[in-house]
Amino acid sequence: MKATEIRKLSDKELNNKLLSLKEELFNLRFQAATGQIESMSSIGKIKQDIARVKTIITERKLNLNKEA
Repeated sequence: MKATEIRKLSDKELNNKLLSLKEELFNLRFQAATGQIESMSSIGKIKQDIARVKTIITERKLNLNKEA
């Protein structure tokens, strides 16, 4: 998921997206532990998406503090 797509989401949607990405990461780690994962690179991609979402959430919080 690209940062431009993430920026279009509302705050509530961002939090929901973060939760779903964390669940997906958990499932991928579980698959890796049991040897059922198809591609280990998918774990890295999910981690990147989580970082992008967290970064945008933080940016929005900082902008709110500057405006207040």
